[in-house]
Amino acid sequence: MISDLNTWQLTLPTALSAVVIGYFLGSIPFGLILTRMAGLGDVRKIGSGNIGATNVLRTGNKKLAAATLLLDAFKGTLAVLVAWKLFGDEAGVLAGFFAFIGHLFPVWIGFKGGKGVATYMGILLGLAPLMVALFALIWLAIAFVTRYSSLSALVATLVIPVALWILGSEKIAAAMALMTVITWWKHKANIARLAAGTESKIGAKG
Repeated sequence: MISDLNTWQLTLPTALSAVVIGYFLGSIPFGLILTRMAGLGDVRKIGSGNIGATNVLRTGNKKLAAATLLLDAFKGTLAVLVAWKLFGDEAGVLAGFFAFIGHLFPVWIGFKGGKGVATYMGILLGLAPLMVALFALIWLAIAFVTRYSSLSALVATLVIPVALWILGSEKIAAAMALMTVITWWKHKANIARLAAGTESKIGAKG
């Protein structure tokens, strides 16, 4: 959908518009909204306290967790497509990045959001749709072998920027690489548990 960018030519008003579109779409806390609408209370008070799909799943409602996953992804895609349609390719990339930032640091709930994997995938869908298949393939392969959801996501986010770079999409690769760095930082507790062998596996109880 988004072509590669050889130069950045955004004007300041256009850039600011892309930032606003991306951030405020990305900052919609769907996990919190859906659990409250379902009468399940504040998802931030259970499990990890995260507003993402993994923690929503801890409510025991699989359909709600799936809806959270899809909506968190879709808001990233929507941010890219709206900004791209209004202002062009560069704005789409910028809006996607700030949708990611909005998800991680939503203004509405004290800048304490999710870890960004679903939104990362949604942004990727808007910027480079075919790369979503690669992300999913890597995630499934690592998950099948290790049963670690966090490790699967971390490896997938590491591969995507490299693949984009090899394919010649340097600017998009750079944007996704920065999101990868932030994703790893947000998963630092998971990384510590993986190193210690205490990270929960897919399907494990407790």
